Amino acid sequence: MTLQERILFHPRTHWSFGQYLMDRGVIGSAHMLRANAERLTSDADLGEVLIALGALSPDSYADRAAEWMRTSRATPAELTPNLQMLDHLGPRFCLRYGILPLGERAGLTYIATARPESFQKLLPDLPTDWGVIQPVAATLDDIQAVIAQTYRDQLTYAAQTRTPDFESCRSWENVSRQRVWLSALAILSLLALTVLYPIAVFTTITAWAAFAMLVSTVIKVVSFLAYLTNRADPTPPPHVPPDPHYKRPRISILVPLYRETEIARVLLRRLTRLTYPKSLLDVVLVLEENDTLTREAVAEATLPHWMRVVVVPDGAPKTKPRAMNYALDFCDGDIIGIFDAEDAPEPDQLDKVAEQFRTAPADVVCLQGVLDYYNARQNWMARCFTIEYAAWFRVIMPGLQQLGFALPLGGTTLYFRREPLEELGGWDAHNVTEDADLGFRLARHGYRTAMLDSTTREEANCRPLPWVKQRSRWLKGYMVTYMVHMRAPARLFRDLGAWKFLGFQAHFITAMSCFLLAPFLWSNWLMVFGLYHPLTEVVSGEWIRTMAIMFFTVELCNIGVGLVAVSGPAHRHLLAWVPSMHFYYPLGILAAYKALYELVCAPFYWDKTEHGHSLQTCQASGAPPPASGGSVQLEPGHERL
Repeated sequence: MTLQERILFHPRTHWSFGQYLMDRGVIGSAHMLRANAERLTSDADLGEVLIALGALSPDSYADRAAEWMRTSRATPAELTPNLQMLDHLGPRFCLRYGILPLGERAGLTYIATARPESFQKLLPDLPTDWGVIQPVAATLDDIQAVIAQTYRDQLTYAAQTRTPDFESCRSWENVSRQRVWLSALAILSLLALTVLYPIAVFTTITAWAAFAMLVSTVIKVVSFLAYLTNRADPTPPPHVPPDPHYKRPRISILVPLYRETEIARVLLRRLTRLTYPKSLLDVVLVLEENDTLTREAVAEATLPHWMRVVVVPDGAPKTKPRAMNYALDFCDGDIIGIFDAEDAPEPDQLDKVAEQFRTAPADVVCLQGVLDYYNARQNWMARCFTIEYAAWFRVIMPGLQQLGFALPLGGTTLYFRREPLEELGGWDAHNVTEDADLGFRLARHGYRTAMLDSTTREEANCRPLPWVKQRSRWLKGYMVTYMVHMRAPARLFRDLGAWKFLGFQAHFITAMSCFLLAPFLWSNWLMVFGLYHPLTEVVSGEWIRTMAIMFFTVELCNIGVGLVAVSGPAHRHLLAWVPSMHFYYPLGILAAYKALYELVCAPFYWDKTEHGHSLQTCQASGAPPPASGGSVQLEPGHERL
């Protein structure tokens, strides 16, 4: 049986679907011209383009497609799946392609489809013993709702366990009591050694802390020099001639929201500014089932047709990566992106993503955009946060990329080729710094991350307690990620290679050691002021001078990197604040010890960062919200957000 014989498809052959719509007066010529122009460079059906343009609703598209195909239109009540057929295809396949097998009647196999125009492309993937197939028109939301309900437990469990056991930390949950006792024993042992051998303990810890600080500074300086070299003499990317048959890919954007009612209205406005064809844009608002405040707020809004909601069933752990793992199966795109609730991406960012993936080698499967902050003038902490991120994303990360190291990812403005992301098992649902973990898992499997020349502006965390909570989650995730990947050091060495293995060690060990051991280095100031210190009797004045010179040199390096990072027109107002970073980083010590405590007692606890404080400041002062998207108007109903 040929493919043509396998499908019962009798459209009104003297009409194309577009002509049928025009002749019936459903679509005007202006809309049709615009839709056809967009389809020339977009991998989208006509109906999808018309829905994105607002010329058709999903329901009216399904109705008209059924009329054109001379088939039936399945209402939500009529979407009763054949479980045996559905199991054969698998829920992920059906979610991805918007189909639902309904069963066999009168020698025909009925399959509901949300994309009637391109349904024939799926025939090679359907079992041949299903005989002749009769497509039935339905909406994507209705089909996905049925599958989500039918496979609720399976999809929920898969979201928690998607990452392979060897690369996940989820097994730690079962040994928490043992972990607490071992940690308590280790602390008591360290205290006992300190009492018995104070000189040896302080010497060892101080030497290690100084070594970690030096390694961190060397990595920073080398990355800085690599960045300056590349900036002075940039190598243009290889020219890839345009392919006349190239169609821009569909991009799905995951936007996890949890208790974000204050910022949701502004978020929607910012996403509306994206210039990527809306027929190829699939924005998925990921909501938690028990987050009734955000769900009610979004339900009262009239979302554009390229934006939809996926509700994650209640379960544990309640983390961002678990929510993204669940929502990944509901995405339409070949490229998966991530935005946070407070993000304001550049309007042409997705155009740059599609073009860079088009020209990049196949092993580049992830793009990391630059993060910046729109409330940098709010207070001192906001200024320091902006300086820190400018140094990291604009100087250090490009330098690390030039040096060939694996990149620890940021949690937003990330874009993945979908197939490698699914191959790796998505994100570790139990790791509270899933982004950094995924960056090294990509490297272990032979993939690369490249920097994206596009900026997303966020809200800087500018209050001490929320800052400490957020940074403690990051540091705890770093500790977890390091221990997970170091379960088998020899295997990690083989996977990464010597150079990236060295970079992995330098990045994680120094990040943790510099914060946890900083108080031991600070204690050396006791000797400078003539106070008692365990090392007073064994160190010389020359040693103290050497340590002072080292501290001073490290501080100069940090200031130099910071000055270059904020030397551009957008950040010059921060130049005078760079030296004050010396008083900003000590907050990280509180975060580090909070992270160490939670690592033992609550490794999967997600200390959520609250957003919208800059919006509250603007409301109190009567100023407009920052980066709110200009004069773009919300659709009726958004006001309640």
